[in-house]
Amino acid sequence: MVRLINGKNIHHVANMAYAIMHLQEFFTHIKGYNEPKMDSCIYAMWHKNQFLVYGIKDKAHLSIQVSTSLDGEIVARVIEKMGFKVVRGSAERRGAVTSTMQMITRLNEGESVGIMVDGPRGPLHKVKNGVIKLAQKTGKPIIPVHWYSPQKTFITLPSWDKMKTPCGDCNILNVYGEPIYVKEDATEEEIIKVRDNIKEQLFALEAKAPELYKEAAKNKLWKK
Repeated sequence: MVRLINGKNIHHVANMAYAIMHLQEFFTHIKGYNEPKMDSCIYAMWHKNQFLVYGIKDKAHLSIQVSTSLDGEIVARVIEKMGFKVVRGSAERRGAVTSTMQMITRLNEGESVGIMVDGPRGPLHKVKNGVIKLAQKTGKPIIPVHWYSPQKTFITLPSWDKMKTPCGDCNILNVYGEPIYVKEDATEEEIIKVRDNIKEQLFALEAKAPELYKEAAKNKLWKK
Protein backbone atom coordinates (compact mmCIF):
# COMPACT_ATOMS: atom_id res chain seq x y z
CA MET A 1 0.00 0.00 0.00
CA VAL A 2 1.35 3.42 -0.95
CA ARG A 3 1.83 5.73 1.99
CA LEU A 4 0.16 9.10 1.42
CA ILE A 5 2.86 10.88 3.40
CA ASN A 6 6.45 10.08 2.45
CA GLY A 7 9.91 11.59 2.30
CA LYS A 8 9.22 13.17 -1.08
CA ASN A 9 6.14 15.17 -0.12
CA ILE A 10 6.69 15.72 3.60
CA HIS A 11 7.88 19.31 3.06
CA HIS A 12 4.67 20.21 1.22
CA VAL A 13 2.48 18.40 3.75
CA ALA A 14 4.18 20.22 6.65
CA ASN A 15 3.75 23.59 4.94
CA MET A 16 0.08 22.87 4.28
CA ALA A 17 -0.47 21.79 7.90
CA TYR A 18 1.23 24.94 9.15
CA ALA A 19 -0.87 27.15 6.86
CA ILE A 20 -4.05 25.62 8.27
CA MET A 21 -2.90 25.94 11.89
CA HIS A 22 -1.59 29.47 11.34
CA LEU A 23 -4.99 30.49 10.00
CA GLN A 24 -6.67 28.82 12.98
CA GLU A 25 -4.50 30.90 15.33
CA PHE A 26 -6.63 33.96 14.55
CA PHE A 27 -9.77 32.16 15.72
CA THR A 28 -8.34 30.32 18.76
CA HIS A 29 -8.77 32.13 22.09
CA ILE A 30 -7.24 30.27 25.03
CA LYS A 31 -7.36 31.59 28.59
CA GLY A 32 -5.72 29.98 31.61
CA TYR A 33 -7.08 28.97 35.03
CA ASN A 34 -4.68 28.45 37.94
CA GLU A 35 -1.65 29.09 35.74
CA PRO A 36 1.62 28.20 37.51
CA LYS A 37 3.74 31.06 38.80
CA MET A 38 7.09 29.55 37.88
CA ASP A 39 9.58 29.97 35.04
CA SER A 40 10.53 26.32 34.59
CA CYS A 41 8.33 23.23 34.89
CA ILE A 42 7.16 20.06 33.16
CA TYR A 43 3.69 20.36 31.65
CA ALA A 44 1.98 16.95 31.68
CA MET A 45 -1.06 16.26 29.48
CA TRP A 46 -2.88 13.41 27.77
CA HIS A 47 -1.87 12.84 24.17
CA LYS A 48 -5.33 13.89 22.97
CA ASN A 49 -4.79 17.36 24.47
CA GLN A 50 -1.35 18.07 23.03
CA PHE A 51 -2.53 21.15 21.11
CA LEU A 52 -3.23 22.90 24.43
CA VAL A 53 0.44 23.96 24.46
CA TYR A 54 -0.62 26.81 22.19
CA GLY A 55 -2.16 28.45 25.25
CA ILE A 56 0.99 28.20 27.37
CA LYS A 57 2.83 31.49 27.68
CA ASP A 58 6.43 32.05 26.61
CA LYS A 59 6.48 29.60 23.70
CA ALA A 60 10.08 30.51 22.88
CA HIS A 61 11.19 28.81 26.11
CA LEU A 62 8.94 25.76 25.83
CA SER A 63 10.23 22.51 24.32
CA ILE A 64 7.76 19.90 23.05
CA GLN A 65 8.70 16.24 22.80
CA VAL A 66 7.82 14.83 19.37
CA SER A 67 8.30 11.26 18.16
CA THR A 68 10.92 10.37 15.52
CA SER A 69 8.29 8.95 13.15
CA LEU A 70 7.48 10.42 9.74
CA ASP A 71 4.26 11.86 11.16
CA GLY A 72 6.33 13.29 14.01
CA GLU A 73 8.56 15.04 11.47
CA ILE A 74 5.54 16.93 10.16
CA VAL A 75 4.46 17.89 13.69
CA ALA A 76 8.00 19.00 14.55
CA ARG A 77 8.26 21.26 11.52
CA VAL A 78 4.87 22.82 12.18
CA ILE A 79 5.37 23.60 15.85
CA GLU A 80 8.83 25.04 15.22
CA LYS A 81 7.25 27.43 12.73
CA MET A 82 4.74 28.32 15.47
CA GLY A 83 7.55 29.42 17.78
CA PHE A 84 8.11 26.37 19.99
CA LYS A 85 11.28 24.36 20.48
CA VAL A 86 11.32 20.66 19.62
CA VAL A 87 12.95 17.60 21.14
CA ARG A 88 12.76 14.48 18.96
CA GLY A 89 12.22 11.07 20.53
CA SER A 90 10.01 9.37 23.09
CA ALA A 91 10.44 7.75 26.48
CA GLU A 92 10.27 4.19 25.15
CA ARG A 93 11.40 4.34 21.53
CA ARG A 94 14.33 5.23 19.32
CA GLY A 95 16.07 8.39 20.50
CA ALA A 96 14.82 8.02 24.07
CA VAL A 97 18.16 8.64 25.80
CA THR A 98 19.09 11.57 23.56
CA SER A 99 15.71 13.28 23.90
CA THR A 100 15.67 12.79 27.68
CA MET A 101 19.12 14.36 28.01
CA GLN A 102 18.07 17.31 25.84
CA MET A 103 15.00 17.96 27.98
CA ILE A 104 17.02 17.66 31.20
CA THR A 105 19.47 20.24 29.81
CA ARG A 106 16.70 22.65 28.86
CA LEU A 107 14.98 22.30 32.22
CA ASN A 108 18.26 22.92 34.03
CA GLU A 109 18.73 26.04 31.89
CA GLY A 110 15.44 27.40 33.24
CA GLU A 111 13.13 26.48 30.37
CA SER A 112 9.96 24.35 30.40
CA VAL A 113 8.97 21.21 28.53
CA GLY A 114 5.68 19.64 27.48
CA ILE A 115 5.12 15.89 27.73
CA MET A 116 2.21 13.77 26.45
CA VAL A 117 2.26 11.28 29.30
CA ASP A 118 0.44 8.47 27.47
CA GLY A 119 2.11 9.06 24.10
CA PRO A 120 3.08 8.55 21.43
CA ARG A 121 0.84 5.52 20.84
CA GLY A 122 -0.75 4.68 24.15
CA PRO A 123 -2.10 2.78 25.91
CA LEU A 124 -4.68 5.48 26.43
CA HIS A 125 -4.47 7.23 29.81
CA LYS A 126 -1.47 5.23 31.00
CA VAL A 127 1.12 7.54 32.57
CA LYS A 128 4.58 6.45 31.45
CA ASN A 129 7.81 6.94 33.35
CA GLY A 130 9.42 9.58 31.12
CA VAL A 131 7.80 12.57 32.84
CA ILE A 132 8.73 11.17 36.26
CA LYS A 133 12.38 10.67 35.27
CA LEU A 134 12.62 14.30 34.17
CA ALA A 135 11.24 15.52 37.50
CA GLN A 136 13.62 13.24 39.40
CA LYS A 137 16.72 14.39 37.53
CA THR A 138 15.98 18.12 37.57
CA GLY A 139 13.90 18.78 40.68
CA LYS A 140 11.39 20.65 38.50
CA PRO A 141 7.67 20.30 39.26
CA ILE A 142 5.22 18.39 37.09
CA ILE A 143 2.17 20.52 36.24
CA PRO A 144 -0.88 18.55 35.01
CA VAL A 145 -2.90 20.52 32.44
CA HIS A 146 -6.17 19.97 30.56
CA TRP A 147 -8.12 22.09 28.09
CA TYR A 148 -11.84 22.38 27.50
CA SER A 149 -14.53 24.12 25.49
CA PRO A 150 -18.24 23.28 25.11
CA GLN A 151 -18.39 24.95 21.71
CA LYS A 152 -19.14 22.91 18.58
CA THR A 153 -15.96 24.30 17.04
CA PHE A 154 -13.93 22.32 19.59
CA ILE A 155 -13.92 19.04 17.72
CA THR A 156 -12.75 15.48 18.34
CA LEU A 157 -10.67 13.84 15.62
CA PRO A 158 -11.09 10.13 14.70
CA SER A 159 -7.68 9.13 16.07
CA TRP A 160 -6.72 6.46 18.63
CA ASP A 161 -6.60 9.09 21.37
CA LYS A 162 -9.68 11.09 20.26
CA MET A 163 -7.57 14.21 19.82
CA LYS A 164 -9.22 17.56 20.52
CA THR A 165 -8.68 20.64 18.38
CA PRO A 166 -10.41 23.93 17.60
CA CYS A 167 -11.85 24.29 14.10
CA GLY A 168 -13.19 27.78 13.61
CA ASP A 169 -13.81 30.51 16.16
CA CYS A 170 -13.37 28.91 19.59
CA ASN A 171 -12.98 30.03 23.21
CA ILE A 172 -10.98 27.49 25.22
CA LEU A 173 -9.92 27.21 28.86
CA ASN A 174 -6.57 25.72 29.89
CA VAL A 175 -6.92 24.34 33.42
CA TYR A 176 -3.74 23.73 35.41
CA GLY A 177 -3.29 21.36 38.33
CA GLU A 178 -1.09 21.53 41.42
CA PRO A 179 2.70 21.04 41.22
CA ILE A 180 3.99 17.51 41.75
CA TYR A 181 7.60 17.09 42.88
CA VAL A 182 9.58 13.86 42.71
CA LYS A 183 12.56 13.15 44.96
CA GLU A 184 15.71 12.07 43.15
CA ASP A 185 15.94 9.02 45.39
CA ALA A 186 12.21 8.21 45.26
CA THR A 187 11.38 4.58 45.94
CA GLU A 188 9.35 2.47 43.53
CA GLU A 189 6.36 2.83 45.83
CA GLU A 190 6.70 6.63 45.81
CA ILE A 191 7.01 6.65 42.01
CA ILE A 192 3.78 4.65 41.72
CA LYS A 193 2.07 7.24 43.93
CA VAL A 194 3.37 10.05 41.70
CA ARG A 195 2.10 8.26 38.60
CA ASP A 196 -1.30 7.84 40.24
CA ASN A 197 -1.30 11.49 41.31
CA ILE A 198 -0.69 12.68 37.74
CA LYS A 199 -3.49 10.49 36.41
CA GLU A 200 -5.91 11.50 39.16
CA GLN A 201 -5.21 15.20 38.69
CA LEU A 202 -5.70 15.00 34.92
CA PHE A 203 -9.05 13.26 35.36
CA ALA A 204 -10.04 15.73 38.09
CA LEU A 205 -9.20 18.69 35.85
CA GLU A 206 -11.31 17.17 33.08
CA ALA A 207 -14.23 16.69 35.49
CA LYS A 208 -14.25 20.24 36.84
CA ALA A 209 -13.37 22.04 33.59
CA PRO A 210 -17.02 22.53 32.47
CA GLU A 211 -17.93 24.36 35.69
CA LEU A 212 -14.77 26.46 35.56
CA TYR A 213 -15.54 27.34 31.95
CA LYS A 214 -19.04 28.51 32.90
CA GLU A 215 -17.54 30.72 35.61
CA ALA A 216 -14.98 32.14 33.18
CA ALA A 217 -17.67 32.87 30.59
CA LYS A 218 -19.85 34.53 33.23
CA ASN A 219 -16.92 36.76 34.15
CA LYS A 220 -16.44 37.54 30.44
CA LEU A 221 -12.86 36.26 30.55
CA TRP A 222 -12.55 36.10 26.77
CA LYS A 223 -13.57 39.75 26.39
CA LYS A 224 -10.81 41.03 28.65
